[in-house]
Amino acid sequence: MKLRSRLLAVVLLPMLVLPLTASTAQANVLDTLSPGSLTLAPGVTGTTAVGGFRVTVDRPGGHARLAVTSDGRTVWAGVPGRAFAVAGLGRLSWRERTGMFKPDELVTWRLADQRIERVTRSGGDVVVSGTLSGGLLKAPYEWRISASGEGRAAVDLKVGTVTGAGLHRPPDVVAMASQRGRNERFHGFGEQFAPFDLAGRRVPIVVREQGIGRGRQPLTAMVDLVSGQGGSWDTAYAPMPFYVTSAARGFALTGSRYSIFDLSQAGRVVVQTWGARQHAELYTGREPADVLAAHTASAGRMGPLPSWTRDGAVLGLQGGTAKVRRTVAEMLAAGTKISAVWLQDWSGQRTTSFGDRLWWTWQLDRERYPGWDGLVDDLHRRGIKVLTYVNPFLVDPSGKPGGVPRDLFAEARDRGYLVAGADGSPYMLDQSEFSAAMVDFTNPAAREWYARVIATEVAGVGADGWMADFGEALPFDAVLHAGSPAELHNRWPVEWAEVNRRACDLSGGPDCLYFMRAAYTGSPGRAPLFWAGDQLVDWDAHDGLASALHGMLSAGVSGMTLNHTDIGGYTAVDTPFGDYHRSAELLQRWAELSAFGVFFRTHEGNKPADNAQVYDTPDSRAAFARTSRIYAALAGYRATVEAEAARGLPALRHTWLVHPGSPAATAGDQFFFGSSLLVAPVLKPGASSVAVHLPAGRWINVFTGRAYGDRAQDVRLTVPAPLGTPAAFVRAGDPGGAKIRAALREAGLTR
Repeated sequence: MKLRSRLLAVVLLPMLVLPLTASTAQANVLDTLSPGSLTLAPGVTGTTAVGGFRVTVDRPGGHARLAVTSDGRTVWAGVPGRAFAVAGLGRLSWRERTGMFKPDELVTWRLADQRIERVTRSGGDVVVSGTLSGGLLKAPYEWRISASGEGRAAVDLKVGTVTGAGLHRPPDVVAMASQRGRNERFHGFGEQFAPFDLAGRRVPIVVREQGIGRGRQPLTAMVDLVSGQGGSWDTAYAPMPFYVTSAARGFALTGSRYSIFDLSQAGRVVVQTWGARQHAELYTGREPADVLAAHTASAGRMGPLPSWTRDGAVLGLQGGTAKVRRTVAEMLAAGTKISAVWLQDWSGQRTTSFGDRLWWTWQLDRERYPGWDGLVDDLHRRGIKVLTYVNPFLVDPSGKPGGVPRDLFAEARDRGYLVAGADGSPYMLDQSEFSAAMVDFTNPAAREWYARVIATEVAGVGADGWMADFGEALPFDAVLHAGSPAELHNRWPVEWAEVNRRACDLSGGPDCLYFMRAAYTGSPGRAPLFWAGDQLVDWDAHDGLASALHGMLSAGVSGMTLNHTDIGGYTAVDTPFGDYHRSAELLQRWAELSAFGVFFRTHEGNKPADNAQVYDTPDSRAAFARTSRIYAALAGYRATVEAEAARGLPALRHTWLVHPGSPAATAGDQFFFGSSLLVAPVLKPGASSVAVHLPAGRWINVFTGRAYGDRAQDVRLTVPAPLGTPAAFVRAGDPGGAKIRAALREAGLTR
């Protein structure tokens, strides 16, 4: 790899002398619609009730407008004088490289002006209809709203055939445009590794790889030049077309076609979908939690995890039976609380220039793990679960040392169970130095076959659960058994989650658990747990520790209420400008953050030999053991938090969710675990203190007992946070906080 770095330096240095725009030269090409004028036909003004909502068409200040209100609060409204429905003609194409999808949008004709001609009732719905126009073109439209649940209304925008200038065709793209408040903050959009408030940005909603570097330079530019996987601030495994705002209102698209939320236009939000129709839901409530409850009641909720997950660490280990036995023994001797081991290399390991990868053949490699059955039995006797790994790809096993008992790739190929290319053969996707094909989940027979493969080959060898990786790679030019990639690309993680759920059901394991990184609307109702994907083994907000926190907070308000991160990150990279390898300090700080969560899992990373590991030294084992005891001591409180997650509240909560009216609601680098425990993680190297924004009240450090804050007002201050003593607080007088302090004291973790 060092030689590879030197060669890269020779090739890339002249190119990197240029301004570092290489990472954006092949970035998203976005073209969003903007609303034109809104006019009203005579006699259409007035207010019509639909459930608990009121639809008003009026002329405030002489400007035509449509507004949806509930209990006197504006839920959704157009900008006065401006269209709330827009359409266009154009084209959308995609560039893809190793899972990084980039859109090229071009809108050639715009129907931006809108006229409301009728407001009618149809059953219990209110229907607004009229004409969209632009230049010589026009098209009829229908905007329909119905009450769909507590604090929830369904909206459907349908645009008819575009005519004029010799054209007679359906629109290619449609959008709904609404007004936003001057200081209104916008949160959610799935798991976004970006600032919590995305007002002012354009957010594309396409499931894809998150990238390596994601804007950190020169790393991102180098990765883009070599592999196209540098990414940017908006690349994400789990985007969702949903937002909740500081005004306690929300909006979600309920379809799966590619969309973009444009918050860059002053005073408005434009939500654009490539297709002739948009389905959406509007949400309202008195508090942000009400909006999340309404959204998750529709999109799906996550339930409590198996109780064993609360009791200790999940040690991510590789290397075979002897290493696993030795490491578990050493960690237990150091006092580590262990609930499970996660053995991702159970099916065999292959080495590439990127690092240690796996053989995607989904059968136990008994040469790598001799005595596997005895290992599993011994771990189970100690109360330690065994987790492994699977993904939706299959590879040709012919090059695997030792071979495999069952050629799953050939089985799937011969039965027509694989996603196909234009020529009908399996669509082989580049995985950097090897290729793989995906099982076609639109084929019911293929779904059931693969679920049974996981149940028999994965769970069947004693695994209590697994990482269900990937799910974001369906090509837009693929040929499927049923349906189109345009409709199914974003939904593919949902289909993958359902296959895993079926596998768990078939396995019969009462505590079967799988965890996923890719997601879309509907995933939280089908996956028991998520993880935040593959961060760089670094600190920053582009792609490091801070980005993992930001991603989990945005995911939480998007319905992914139970989530976690690889402790220490995953991606190590060697470059001509310095190597990104995990330090012992970063590993410990990552563990301290993760102790206040719902799943405490380590990862050796793609280059285990180059990264600090929790088992490396007596000091690292002792430090991790203490953090695992913090995690285990919070088991009772964690059960309460998970029960709240099942009602739509995330386990990790931005301060805004707990104290929405507080100035602390804008603090982005701290979080609440549940409603009682405020955590300010250290996100910078070499720090022994950390800034925290405390809401009004007296706040007690749960480890030192020291009190901070002011009963009358918010306080910003810097507090001690040496390694081993995270900055975590409960409010004085909170019964839940008192229980947390008692649990930590009983575990011998307080001063």
